Amino acid sequence: QVQLVESGGGLVQPGGSLRLSCAAAGSIVSNNAMAWYRQAPGKQRELVAAVTSGGSTKYADSGKGRFTISRNNAKNAVYLQMNILKPEDTAVYYCNAAVWNSGLLGYLEVWGQGTLVTVSS
Repeated sequence: QVQLVESGGGLVQPGGSLRLSCAAAGSIVSNNAMAWYRQAPGKQRELVAAVTSGGSTKYADSGKGRFTISRNNAKNAVYLQMNILKPEDTAVYYCNAAVWNSGLLGYLEVWGQGTLVTVSS
């Protein structure tokens, strides 16, 4: 049923750090590309970071140099380490997996419920 569950969000001061976690069901993390997205108030959901099944990563310019995505296949988990946080980082952060679905003849986007990050003094 529920395949992705995020945790680790909260209120943090500008310049502070947070580590978000995404717990996945089965072997989702090891077999699929994983990503973190965020949606700020009044804005579209946007990609923050992604990691492929082969281990390559990419980052949006907004978080480049401050954010790090990683995965632990043994724990079936994905993480987003966020440093030097800015008020502009305030958003609901979502874990995402692209899973092949033979019934759809394409990739199914699997989403977590989101975790709120608020950066404010």
